[in-house]
Amino acid sequence: MDIAVSQVQTSAKRVTGLQIIIAALTAVVFGSVGGGWAAVSAFFGGIISLTVSLLLRRGVLKANEIAQEDPKRGMVVLYIGAVQRFVVVLALFGLSLGVLDMAPLATVVGFGCAQLAYAVVMKKSAHPAKHK
Repeated sequence: MDIAVSQVQTSAKRVTGLQIIIAALTAVVFGSVGGGWAAVSAFFGGIISLTVSLLLRRGVLKANEIAQEDPKRGMVVLYIGAVQRFVVVLALFGLSLGVLDMAPLATVVGFGCAQLAYAVVMKKSAHPAKHK
């Protein structure tokens, strides 16, 4: 297995676990302050972030596989993945805020906290030699 692929797999597992924990903690905080619907809204925001992280992981692995044969096509896959993630975020926020009428602040804060978890893990794993 390629070292980069192995690193993506390891980081993705850490990110997934941490994002679920952060989403649950955010839901607990909003639940204690704003009630059950605020908790559900915050957790859904975290799930949006988790979905985007999983799509990124899938796209990077697929791009790496394709880049072995054609590096330019691998880059195209990365760009398409970025557009896909943007559309998915918009659609899920539209669903949560427009259709399901979730609490906007809780949803956005849940998303933001889970994204921060993603950023922290990825920053630590960007240069593993520096963190040993």
